[in-house]
Amino acid sequence: MSEICIIGGSRHFGRRLVENLRDAGTAVTVVNRGSAPAPAGVTHLRADRDDEDALRRVLDDRDFDAVIDQVCYTPAQAAVARRVFAGRTRRYVMTSTIEVYADLDGPPHAEHAVDPANWPVRTDLPWDDPAFLDHNYGEGKRQAEAVFTRDPAFGFVSVRTAHVLGGADFTGRLAHYVRRIRAGLPVIVHEDPRPASFIHEREIAEFLAWAARADFTGAVNAASHGTLDVRQLCAAIGEPVYAVGEDVSPFSFDRSYAMDNGRATALGFPFSRVADWLPSVIEDALAEEERTCALA
Repeated sequence: MSEICIIGGSRHFGRRLVENLRDAGTAVTVVNRGSAPAPAGVTHLRADRDDEDALRRVLDDRDFDAVIDQVCYTPAQAAVARRVFAGRTRRYVMTSTIEVYADLDGPPHAEHAVDPANWPVRTDLPWDDPAFLDHNYGEGKRQAEAVFTRDPAFGFVSVRTAHVLGGADFTGRLAHYVRRIRAGLPVIVHEDPRPASFIHEREIAEFLAWAARADFTGAVNAASHGTLDVRQLCAAIGEPVYAVGEDVSPFSFDRSYAMDNGRATALGFPFSRVADWLPSVIEDALAEEERTCALA
């Protein structure tokens, strides 16, 4: 039986990942601050991942076949994890993001468009400032990838995750559209919205488990086949009214956020198509809005 450590994993597709691995017979250890209870049947260790000494204490002499890091946002966090898990695991999978491509435009982005081996790392920046980190989310992920990639202490994989839809989504992005379209309120968009890549929360959980068990390394894009722009997403919900403005809604982009998933496909992961699962995601979001309105 394999042993996998998950850092984070308390909500959304992270929690589904924990449950999927557990149900498949994997010995799962979850490391987080304990703000939410871990699923039954897993080992739960409580520590702040930013506290290197505390992380070493709770891990004690444990080692793992793989680590899946759901909550690495900065180069400082990556540096701590690299030191702590060196010698404890043969494989480290970091959940990265489509936002690493945020400064690019053009055709679907392949992994080589952002090379972490050559990306500058700035540990002097105020990464512990929540406002700074929120504004520099993609840059924090790029630099975290760079720390793990250089002088690797283990086989490293960065899973660049497309925008996730479905499941217990705490971001409220899809709910934003459901509420406004149901109420007849305008949806604020760019004048010429560009397409983006998406993935279902079930699929990204499956992908991360697959990546942890595989033997490839490096960056890999995780996205369902097909793209959506904000108008297509809204049309799947109802009959939207649009307005062009600066305070645009989630998933409205003025540059392409499409990713090329060719590497993962060639490695053997069978992606679904956005068009196949989007109707059920919209149906669930509409039903949740009905329940919310009924309780109000």
